[in-house]
Amino acid sequence: QVQLVESGGGLVQAGDSLKLSCVASQLISVMGWFRQAPGKEREFVGGINWSGGDATYADSVKGRFTISRDNAKTTVFLQMNSLSLEDTAVYYCAASRYARVSAYSTDYRYWGQGTQVTVSS
Repeated sequence: QVQLVESGGGLVQAGDSLKLSCVASQLISVMGWFRQAPGKEREFVGGINWSGGDATYADSVKGRFTISRDNAKTTVFLQMNSLSLEDTAVYYCAASRYARVSAYSTDYRYWGQGTQVTVSS
């Protein structure tokens, strides 16, 4: 059983930055970030291939969000810049079943508890 723990969420103003962390109980090949706003479906934010370091992003966050990882600490980060009201959501990290980044939540087996990000005007 893999344990994932997110942290770093909070209340910020539009235009601000925030950095989320996700600590895994073991090294995971591919990690993803998802988010879910009230009344909306969970959506893919981005993912990173642990060995290669290449990250993939949803179009809605490309250029503003950056995913990185610290293999030694089995930690994945989500740096979020230029936050807007539309970024308000609960953010989840997830461990993929496969050795590739996927935008489909069903391709991820383990999930963290989520951390709330609220962007105010």
